Amino acid sequence: MNNNQNNNQKHCYFCVNNINEIDYKDTDILRRFVSSYEKILPRRKKGTCSKHQRKLSKAIKRARIMALLPFVKK
Repeated sequence: MNNNQNNNQKHCYFCVNNINEIDYKDTDILRRFVSSYEKILPRRKKGTCSKHQRKLSKAIKRARIMALLPFVKK
């Protein structure tokens, strides 16, 4: 049982790719972490670390205010 749990661990996309700053203008990356209903996906779903999850949520919120990402899906 323990071996299956270790294999299913998700790794932070930003740590693996060595990305320190998350740019709110990079909508292609931000869309990966938003659900089909335009809600921000939780850490346990996508595997981001807590540091990058905080930065990611701020970037998504900024992109929404700047009208780069929608608040809701039409």
